[in-house]
Amino acid sequence: MHCILVTLQRQDFLYRNESTSRYMFGLKLFSLANMALSGLKLKDQAAPFLYNLMHQTQLTVHLAILERNEAVLVAKVDAPGIVRLATWLGKRMELHCTGLGKALICHWDQQRLDELIAEHGLPRHNDNTIASIKRLKQDLSKTAERGYAIDDEEDEIGLRCIGVPIFDHAGGVVAAVSVAGTTAQITAENVSETARAVMAAGAELSQVLGCNSPG
Repeated sequence: MHCILVTLQRQDFLYRNESTSRYMFGLKLFSLANMALSGLKLKDQAAPFLYNLMHQTQLTVHLAILERNEAVLVAKVDAPGIVRLATWLGKRMELHCTGLGKALICHWDQQRLDELIAEHGLPRHNDNTIASIKRLKQDLSKTAERGYAIDDEEDEIGLRCIGVPIFDHAGGVVAAVSVAGTTAQITAENVSETARAVMAAGAELSQVLGCNSPG
C-alpha cells in the first residue's frame, strides 16, 4: 500500500502533509475530476447534435476531448447495421493518426506541436500512418484551412474518419466530433458531402458553447 501511495504522490495525485504524515488529494486529481465533469456536461449538450448527425450520415459518431495529449472519447452514437466499431467511452487515442486527434490539434502553434512530437513521437500503426513531422504539419495546416480532418486508414486499415473541432466562447478548441465508418461507407465520392454534415454539426455545437466565429 505504501508503494502505491508514494507512486501517486510522485504523479501529483496525492500530497503528504508533513506535520500530520497524512496523504491528501493532490491538484492533479482535482484537475481530472473537473475534466470529467466538463466532459459529462459537454456530452449532455452535444447529445441531440450527435444523434442527428448519426441519422443524417448513417455512420458512427464520436465526441472526444483532449486529456494529457490524447483524444479521449466522452460520447459515442452507434449507427444502425451490423458494423460495430471497436470504440468505447473513455478510450484514449493518439492525436497524429485519428480524425478526432487531428481536429483537436489543427490550430496548435508550432512550438506546442514540436513539444507533443518530442514527448510522444509519431508511432506508426500501419503503412498509412503519418510518421513524418513535415507531413503531419502539412496535414494539420490543410485541416485547419478546410475545416475538417481525415483519418484515411491511418489508425486502422479499412476504416476512415472525418473529424472537426468544437470551439468555446473564447474561440478555443475544447472538443472534436467525428463520423467513422468503413472505406466502403466513407468513399472518395462522398467524403466532401459527409464532411459538410460533420462541419455543420460542429458549428451548431460550437454556437451552443457560445462561439460566434470558430477558428
